[in-house]
Amino acid sequence: MAGEDGRLRCPWALSAPEYVDYHDHEWGRPVADDRAMFERLTLEAFQSGLSWLIILRKREGFRAAFDNFELATVASYDGSDVERLLADTGIVRNRAKIEAAIANAGAALELEGGLLAHVHRFAPDTQFDPPQRVGEVRSQSEESKALAKDLRKRGFRFVGPTTMYALMQATGMVDDHLADCWRRGH
Repeated sequence: MAGEDGRLRCPWALSAPEYVDYHDHEWGRPVADDRAMFERLTLEAFQSGLSWLIILRKREGFRAAFDNFELATVASYDGSDVERLLADTGIVRNRAKIEAAIANAGAALELEGGLLAHVHRFAPDTQFDPPQRVGEVRSQSEESKALAKDLRKRGFRFVGPTTMYALMQATGMVDDHLADCWRRGH
């Protein structure tokens, strides 16, 4: 669908300005380091069961609340930090997801080579034909299932195959921009 600027975009990206910005500048692009991958993994986990727009609108609150997603800092959080986060209206206040973010930071620090390199070990070897319609976009893959299983084995939480596929989409491991989207392949 064409946006106000005439560019063709994936239809999900047109319902709010935050979606347009995220779609055009971030979704489907690789991240540079463990901190950025941890941020994306954490936000994808918090999104589970919610609208991504809620997460985008609270993103700066998440960054402030979780010390810009610095792994060692988040891994050192204790019970008082959980209570602080539960009282923070700038984020999604869900105890299980907050505790998962803290546990995931600790588990990420244990990964040989780091989180970014570890996740990328599960990147698909080949890309599929570009989807023509939103209904053709997969919600998970064999690779996302394997990544989810591997991370859960290592102590990660809220990392199901659908959430891990969303992470792969968000970080450019798969290109699920529709065939006629201006961002496809860029």
